[in-house]
Amino acid sequence: MSGVDKKTKKRNLPKILGEQGKIRVWRLITIAIVLIVLATLGGGYFYITSALNPVSPKSNEQKVIEIPSGSTVTKISDILQSKGIIKDARVFRYYVKFKKEAGFMAGSYQLSPSMTVSQVIKRLKSGKVAPVITITIPEGKQLKEISQIIANALHKPESDVLSRLNDRTYVQKLIAKYPKLLSNEILNSNIMYPLEGYLFPATYPFYKSNPSIDEVINIMLEKSNEVLAPYQDQLKQKKLTIHQVLTMASLIEQEATEKADRNKISSVFYNRLQKGMPLQTDPTVLYAEGKHKDRVLYSDLEVNSPYNTYKNIGLPPGPISNAGKVSIEAALNPEQTDYYYFLATADGSVIFSKTLDEHNQEKAKYISSGN
Repeated sequence: MSGVDKKTKKRNLPKILGEQGKIRVWRLITIAIVLIVLATLGGGYFYITSALNPVSPKSNEQKVIEIPSGSTVTKISDILQSKGIIKDARVFRYYVKFKKEAGFMAGSYQLSPSMTVSQVIKRLKSGKVAPVITITIPEGKQLKEISQIIANALHKPESDVLSRLNDRTYVQKLIAKYPKLLSNEILNSNIMYPLEGYLFPATYPFYKSNPSIDEVINIMLEKSNEVLAPYQDQLKQKKLTIHQVLTMASLIEQEATEKADRNKISSVFYNRLQKGMPLQTDPTVLYAEGKHKDRVLYSDLEVNSPYNTYKNIGLPPGPISNAGKVSIEAALNPEQTDYYYFLATADGSVIFSKTLDEHNQEKAKYISSGN
């Protein structure tokens, strides 16, 4: 053998192949292993193809899958199969090795049985973990309702959340922290809840299992700050404070229906304010009474409260609920109209009137008849 015995040739093989050669050898070995698996699994190519496809292509289900720190590919594949995200853990492992995938990150991931293996791998490498807790605050909710939503999500007593939201010392710290959003207006002695209207309606994800009440409140205030920041110049131009705008927006939010033109409702309120008329909006009366009901009675209008806009002229002391962006923009941009009255019909339509006589005619037509 030209002076080279078999033992010497075998010992020098890595040097002869070089690094690239060694890699190719190992890839060939990997392919050989995959081929063996193909043979033993049965169905060969078709089985592997099927295993790489989604478990349930049309599924809308989202599952939060926890990948512990330090997990091997074997551990990850076993977890994914047990949770119904992939069909076959062995095929997943061989696929990862063959594609030389790496860089999987620990965390809680939102995965679906409708994802392919390659999509699952991409998600696990992205580090985009799923929220552990999600808190959704709908538009038009009042602070007491919001505190209940937060309490349920955090598994804490509602009284703890409400107490924190009403802690004046804590609120003063928040005013200092968010000077462009919060002002001493919210500490007015007539205000029922200082942060009413300031916890923006949105869905808030939390990536830890036990966020504190303060952490939740801060994230909601940061969202409000972010939403209202673009309107600062407009507020200055109109000589309005954020507190006034959020108060007006909360009235619009409570009065509006899906079919309502919020800018027209806004115009009615501003027209009445300019003329020195009471706003006479029923939701403020119910807020003063702490009630939720479909119809306000004449007896309700007698409630003695600074929030009662039948007895007091001007805006109430503060917001009566949280308002969405559409209502905030309506509060900033009322339509120019001659309307001083509006009436919501049973089908959700809103009828606007210029005079009390017109308004009473519409009431007789729609309220008395039940239309």
